Amino acid sequence: MGSDGQPVMNQTQAPQNGEGQSPVTVLGISAFYHDSAACLTRDGQILAAAQEERFTRKRHDPRFCAHAIQYCLEAGEVEADQLDAVVFYDNPLLTLDRIMHTLAEAGEAGLASWLSGAPGWLGAKLFVERLVREELQCDVPVLYCEHHFSHAASAFYPSPFENAAVLTVDGVGEWATTTLGTAEGNDLQILEEIHFPHSLGLLYSAFTQYCGFKVNSGEYKVMGLAPYGQPRYAELILDQLIDVKADGSFRLNMDYFQFTRSMHMTDSHFEDLLGGPAREPESQITQREMDLAASVQKVTEHVMVRLCRHLRELTGRTRLCLAGGVALNCVANGVVQREKIFDAIWIQPAAGDAGGAVGAALMATYAHFGVARHRPHHDRDAQQGSYLGPRYGNAEIRAMLEHGGYTYHEMDDSQRAQHLARVLAEGKVVGYMVGRMEFGPRSLGARSILADARNPVTQSVLNLKIKFRESFRPFAPSVLDTRCRDYFDLESDSPYMLLVAPVREEIRKETPPATGEDMIAIVNQERSTIPAVTHVDHSARVQTVGAAEKPDFHQLLSAFEQLTGSAVVVNTSFNVRGEPIVCTPQDAYKCFMRTDMDVLVLENFVLYKHEQPEFKDDANWRDEYELD
Repeated sequence: MGSDGQPVMNQTQAPQNGEGQSPVTVLGISAFYHDSAACLTRDGQILAAAQEERFTRKRHDPRFCAHAIQYCLEAGEVEADQLDAVVFYDNPLLTLDRIMHTLAEAGEAGLASWLSGAPGWLGAKLFVERLVREELQCDVPVLYCEHHFSHAASAFYPSPFENAAVLTVDGVGEWATTTLGTAEGNDLQILEEIHFPHSLGLLYSAFTQYCGFKVNSGEYKVMGLAPYGQPRYAELILDQLIDVKADGSFRLNMDYFQFTRSMHMTDSHFEDLLGGPAREPESQITQREMDLAASVQKVTEHVMVRLCRHLRELTGRTRLCLAGGVALNCVANGVVQREKIFDAIWIQPAAGDAGGAVGAALMATYAHFGVARHRPHHDRDAQQGSYLGPRYGNAEIRAMLEHGGYTYHEMDDSQRAQHLARVLAEGKVVGYMVGRMEFGPRSLGARSILADARNPVTQSVLNLKIKFRESFRPFAPSVLDTRCRDYFDLESDSPYMLLVAPVREEIRKETPPATGEDMIAIVNQERSTIPAVTHVDHSARVQTVGAAEKPDFHQLLSAFEQLTGSAVVVNTSFNVRGEPIVCTPQDAYKCFMRTDMDVLVLENFVLYKHEQPEFKDDANWRDEYELD
């Protein structure tokens, strides 16, 4: 929406980037719910994007994205008064309308929710323009883009497609929770919507909370837990909790949900239906939680497939673009792909609210300012590998290392790749920080922890001694794009780690059926020749690595393949549980020293743990971070 209440997409102006026209520079921002972020674009090219959490070190930081804005302006060499507009990813007035209607229907039962949420809404969300102008110290135009238009724009405009069907699915925007649309060139239209409180994302979040995990951060734990269970509750969910029509539209049975009137997702009726109270956070995970996770995952896949089939019929498009928090469910994405409903799929790497900053900036660029959409000349997308965050130069890193008295070894790119290949083959764990930081929740070889996928104990060691997280959590493989099909049944590239695919039959190993609830014993079974990245159901969340977007990581994988014959390594995010992915060299060094990592790479500098001086750290450092 524009600041005068009109939709940005309907305020089309004359094209701004024709011959003799100055470029259009737009800052998109998302904030005040979770995963605040900023994105800077010029004539539709993404110059920079980053989440606020990476700078503040507060995971999923929802606060105004002042640090991310500062980074984007500096990276783009743009002064605030040179911006053509700042675009907020949401319409606060429509969101407030939904909240007020919901609380009015809840009556006295909704009072606690209002008292909890009102200060944030009245103090920040309704005064976005004032906050922006105070931060930027100039009278920049401020526009608004509806939440699901931001998601849809983030999915389509950076995609490699000239036209596509567009599906967005999340918890809730203003009123919409699911949208089906179509796009071509500059034009993006939403054709059908499903409205709050009926939400696939909130259904999944309800089970996340019921299984003892935190809403808006623990959903991926449910996805990772699901393969350990059986979908014993799936029919019950479909019979009692959600009514799914043939076209994928759905309605929740609100008799079992409490999120419209309290801070809790479910109530006693939900517990009675599913046979008991919710799991206490941090308590032992039982077979019941495994089966609940498997069940809600199965239902989610069922709904997504039906939505996609209907969207294909509705639009006639052969390509699909996906965004919204549910689009981070890479298992469901893999199911949709294998159903071959569409010829090709592109998913926004920052599919959650952070990516709304990208979509808001691009929606304004193409729909408000009328800049002609252009795509890269090659077959790749315009997301640039999602390497859109800060990079730190060798001179800056050397100064940090010298100041701290840290022992390091300097190598050129080729030496580094060869050396790290040997280190990984020896079984060591490497913290790897090279190039611009990734935008989105996945580490893609710029802020990653790497290990040998062939080692059967790698998964449990990484989980318990380095990541400090639950033993059941799977790790993803990074594989040379030219070798992907030797390991995985995946017919397309997956550069953003957003597709789960089966490990090929010929590299699987026979294992006895997993029994009992000893998660470590189950995890440590060798299910393939790359056991560290083979989940209990013989699946893997794949990242394919090409030379174009990340030449240093491609060079490392190539060197590892030449040395070992394996083109696959474990790639997990460079952080510990409860902490955001590292951003700066200082963040990386602290994480390295606080864990059992063996080697740290900071651009062209390689550090060994045993060579470092004694690390003096606050014994209670983990209290800084909220476990999720």
